[in-house]
Amino acid sequence: MSHSTETIDIVTCGEAMGLFSAQTDGSLREAEHYVRAAAGAELNVATGLARLGFRVGYISRLGDDTLGHWLREVMTRDGIDHRHTAQDNEHATGLMFKSRRSDGGDPDIEYYRKGSAASHLNLSDYPAEYCRAAKHLHITGISPALSDSVCELIVHMARDMRAAGCSVSFDPNLRPRLWGSRDSMVACLNDLAGLADWVFPGLAEGRLLSGLEHPADIARYFLAKGCSLVVIKLGAEGAYYASANESGYSPGYPVSNVVDTVGAGDGFAVGVISALLEGSSVAQAVARGNLIGARVLGFPGDSDGLPTHAELARFAEHT
Repeated sequence: MSHSTETIDIVTCGEAMGLFSAQTDGSLREAEHYVRAAAGAELNVATGLARLGFRVGYISRLGDDTLGHWLREVMTRDGIDHRHTAQDNEHATGLMFKSRRSDGGDPDIEYYRKGSAASHLNLSDYPAEYCRAAKHLHITGISPALSDSVCELIVHMARDMRAAGCSVSFDPNLRPRLWGSRDSMVACLNDLAGLADWVFPGLAEGRLLSGLEHPADIARYFLAKGCSLVVIKLGAEGAYYASANESGYSPGYPVSNVVDTVGAGDGFAVGVISALLEGSSVAQAVARGNLIGARVLGFPGDSDGLPTHAELARFAEHT
């Protein structure tokens, strides 16, 4: 696929990592065999949206190393435009290890990303004309935790692209271990929520960021910051959504065999964003988010379960 003159529908920015996923149940200390996969919340969302037919641009930095070159190949294969993913000759590509659990619980994860190539992203990496020509920006709360320069870049992207008429979605994706303090995390992510049109917190995330308990109160808190839609993920129960004009619950889909919980929230974001950009109603968009999130739970990799339209239709028929 040639991207030299192609206009992009959606832009996202974050850290792509190599993921080494254990192949047997147990702790990481016990694991001996791993499978390599691509990881990173923003990359997962980019992959899912590309599979649904959107033209997606991914902004990052990768090291001049085996993982970095391989991740470029993965993006090319998935149809993601990575012309603005720079090669960093001084810093390494980040990586992570993930344990395997057959009981449906969250796996253990260890990151090796401090000082990574992506953590050195800064304002000079922002391709303004390329981004302003897009329709939508998706950001998460992970990237601004990587470094002050990445935080500055993400805030600038949100402000600049929104001013250019793009819609902006934000998934808080809390990673407390990456932040210097809880207070700095809460302040930054609430500021980012105020720069977004659509905000997708999990219930625990919404409670931490707002200090409120109930989904309706959390939604009102974020709507007051200036976003137009809040969708609160409720796990197996589905999701609660609210805008200035409507609110409601969208039930979850039953998952008989949870293989891996990582990536389900990214799948949810893919569903909501794709449906809204296609002109669906909020209720339809949240239902698609729940459906894709449920599908992702049945696959081992972070992005293995992200479907094409045909795969999504087949999954819906049997769910």
